[in-house]
Amino acid sequence: MLSNQLTQSEKTESESKKPGWPEIGIMGLAYFIIVIGIAQIINSYTEDSSVLSGISFAALSGIAGLGAFLAAYVLRIRSASAFGIRRTSARWLLAGIGFGIGVLLFSLIVGLIMSNIGYSGNNTQAAYQSAAGGGTLAFIVQFLMIAVLTPLGEEFAFRAVLANALKKYGPWICIVGSAFIFAMVHGLNEIWPAAFATGLATGYLFYRTGSVWPGVIVHATYNGSITILTAIAAGFQ
Repeated sequence: MLSNQLTQSEKTESESKKPGWPEIGIMGLAYFIIVIGIAQIINSYTEDSSVLSGISFAALSGIAGLGAFLAAYVLRIRSASAFGIRRTSARWLLAGIGFGIGVLLFSLIVGLIMSNIGYSGNNTQAAYQSAAGGGTLAFIVQFLMIAVLTPLGEEFAFRAVLANALKKYGPWICIVGSAFIFAMVHGLNEIWPAAFATGLATGYLFYRTGSVWPGVIVHATYNGSITILTAIAAGFQ
């Protein structure tokens, strides 16, 4: 009986250390300020170079996410594990690769459908595509920004803080709610379905494991694969 009480007490204490609405608020505000501020600088200095623009905006995604996470972390400092920055099993990391490939296939199918129905919206990924196909050096830098820095930043912000804080409301709010917000941050454009699918996959893995790392793997697998495919396609043009 005492053992059960202690276990429940430990669970309650653990829940109290997790991020909540204050962290969501400061994370969202910090993310917005960083994106708006740096985006203006990028647009001012890279208007004549789509390659540099793509690399810069890829870096911004990661920097904004990490900055937003840091703002939430220092609001009420607690252990990193309270944010899901903890080890998990190799099985779940491998699952992350599988989910990432699944999101990639989904995005390719959606892209084909949109192309066949005559989608004529602006290509919001043009700068990223230019960077991926802009030569060896540009590809390497873009790959590091989009497949390493961006997954770390966005998962730390949208899963370690947002999904984590929503976890107490159950799986639907945690997974679907955080995925919807994540997709909306990317805008109502051709990338929305892939962003939503990525959010669902990473949110599910975070809910199941309590660790941010499987989601980082999903994100890295998808972003890295898209970048490689774009570079290969550019090589055939």
